[in-house]
Amino acid sequence: MSYKIFSNSKMAVNHKSSSPEKNWANSLAAFLNREAEVEAVRLDPGHGKLGIATFGKEVDLAPLGEKLSAVIELHQLDIPRKEKEVVSSIGELPEGFSIIREGEGVVFRRGTCETAPILWRWREFGWPEGDDLAEASEREWKILALSAGLCGAALVSAFSLSHFMPLLDWVPFLLYMIAMVAGGWDAAVDSFKKIKVGEVDIHFLMLAVAVGASLVGAYGEGALLLFLFSTSSALEAFALHRTHREITGLLKAAPKHATRIRNDGTHEQVAVEMISPGECLLVRPGEMFPVDGVVLKGRSAADESTLSGESTPVEKDVGEEVSSGTINLWGAIELKVLRHASQSTLQKIILLIRKAQKLKAPSQRFTDRFGVGYTYSVLGLCLSMFFVWWLGFDVAPFTAEGEGYSAFYRTMTLLVVMSPCALVLSIPSAILAAIAWGARNGILFRGGAAIEKLAEVSVVALDKTGTLTTGELVVTDVESFPHGREQEILEIACALEKHSQHPIAGAITQYGRKKGIETAEVEEFQSLTGKGLRGKYREASTLLGRRELMEEGPLKDWIKTVPQTGAEMTEVWVLYDDLIGRILLRDEVRRESKNVLMRLKEMGIRAVMLTGDRSHTAKAVGQELGLDEVRAGLLPEQKVEAIRELGQNETKVAMVGDGVNDAPSLAAAYVSVAMGARGSDAALEQSEIVLVNDKIDNFLKAFSLSQRSRRIIKQNLFISLGTVVVMALAAASVQVPLSLGVFAHEGSTVVVCLNSLRLLLKRS
Repeated sequence: MSYKIFSNSKMAVNHKSSSPEKNWANSLAAFLNREAEVEAVRLDPGHGKLGIATFGKEVDLAPLGEKLSAVIELHQLDIPRKEKEVVSSIGELPEGFSIIREGEGVVFRRGTCETAPILWRWREFGWPEGDDLAEASEREWKILALSAGLCGAALVSAFSLSHFMPLLDWVPFLLYMIAMVAGGWDAAVDSFKKIKVGEVDIHFLMLAVAVGASLVGAYGEGALLLFLFSTSSALEAFALHRTHREITGLLKAAPKHATRIRNDGTHEQVAVEMISPGECLLVRPGEMFPVDGVVLKGRSAADESTLSGESTPVEKDVGEEVSSGTINLWGAIELKVLRHASQSTLQKIILLIRKAQKLKAPSQRFTDRFGVGYTYSVLGLCLSMFFVWWLGFDVAPFTAEGEGYSAFYRTMTLLVVMSPCALVLSIPSAILAAIAWGARNGILFRGGAAIEKLAEVSVVALDKTGTLTTGELVVTDVESFPHGREQEILEIACALEKHSQHPIAGAITQYGRKKGIETAEVEEFQSLTGKGLRGKYREASTLLGRRELMEEGPLKDWIKTVPQTGAEMTEVWVLYDDLIGRILLRDEVRRESKNVLMRLKEMGIRAVMLTGDRSHTAKAVGQELGLDEVRAGLLPEQKVEAIRELGQNETKVAMVGDGVNDAPSLAAAYVSVAMGARGSDAALEQSEIVLVNDKIDNFLKAFSLSQRSRRIIKQNLFISLGTVVVMALAAASVQVPLSLGVFAHEGSTVVVCLNSLRLLLKRS
């Protein structure tokens, strides 16, 4: 049963004013106000649970759970872990909301009537892992490393004493026991959990061999086995921790409060979750950009290394976008908020990385299925071989005779060499290392499958706008007739275009701001649908629009004398009193696009442009980039057909795009790659790989990482399977010492883990 603790925003739990970063209740209130279908949320951090209540509605709760998790993550370090502290930590409760205790958690809810909760329908989610996950993984690998170290120290001491001080037999025996307990403790805990549900795995095999070795007096071999096994486990945990650390670094980068500019020009500190799209913020030098936004005033540079791995500061001027989590380096910036903090670039990246960790590669799924069945098969085979050696070859069952080994000793050796430790670790260790490296360098893999598949690609299809080009028109030149009045043409164009929402208008007004253009107001403004703009500027009629406007009326003969622009250019004409002029714009080609296409060609990969743009425009861009194959004027369904055509005869095709119209072709491709900053939600949802901050050259890095990962996975499989086959045949046919079997098997496991960690050392 639950009971109310307090309500009403004007009633404070304590008399201290809560700072924006501490008053996470405001963020929850903003979430409930924004998501009308949610009636309440339940917080139970002690048990790692979140809950959402809806009021008798069938709604898609998965997106709501993700948004709530994003809200909680923004305050991850501030929300206490104990229920009583959760309540007492709130400074002032927002008006219209209340807190109630429910079991061992608390419920934050709207100010509804007391009977409303009876009709609520609850859905539970896991508490966002955030910083706790990184701390837990760090503790785990350090504990495993400490256990392995203690095991190794006791093993070396026991071996030394048994050889140099043989009279003290009980001391080496005690040290061997300490080594086995230290090295096998983690395996024993895991095995006990599995045995309770009727399962056995490789941990059980290791313990069985260690116990069996001790029963035949091979204490050193048993301790050595557990030392190497615990060492490989520590290495695997370290690789996992490095991946978690990348996520934690991104989470810590997320600012929790911002400076909002009120309508009267004054400033106030607010929690980032209280910020809505369209509001204006002030970001001072050295501060992080709290949300995604566009620069309204000021000039600076941003350190985007946390998101893209780019070490060089990126210049930010009026009209340019900034991403949450990046650092404003030197200039004060006023920006307009583009989207809520929970929907920011940073939060999308964190979500994508988390999903990537949970999605396994095809080969990894195979080894997971293979592992359990293989374990039972090995146990059955070893048991059968024990009876074969004992009853079939008259080998003593438990006691060695002469220089030979007993049947039980041989069985333990066979069990060691056939245990699939290295095989099970060979793929996930490489995949985790690759995901961690990619996250650190601006490449997000949505699971291990993408890492493996990208290396198989032989054709890359690329969208033009927003992929090979920036997708944003920029002014390249201003011309006037007569010559010398270019400044006046730009002033008139800016005066008219500031009333328009067209992308061309944005490019012209942004260019005008950079040039310091000041304009007068336009009277009698009128938009001519599909043609241009009209108005009265400084008491003279003016007209702005396409060339077609000039081809009618008295100027139709004169306009023929003005040469047409290139296919890649866009022109806007201005007519004003005794002045005519035009502004030239173009969709800029990304600086790195040409080098990327050249490198792909050198690697033998066929590159094709798929675009909905007009043929002459697309071919002009293709010619500039040195791209031989251009398919233009394509509708979304025609892009899908093109992908299918390119993928004939088992050809593997990767599609790189960013827009909503690219989503179907991304889904149709063998590997889908989205541009991260400009990419639409539809494109990001369909993509398996995301290139953060629209860096197309990151595609080459992703391809190189994929190839390197596949090589390392193949090496790992060769090492692990090769060791098992060779040593199993040897153990079955000749007398192999248990110590040699231990070295071969566990040595291969350590080598596999170290080989996978080489991916983390790859330079960007």
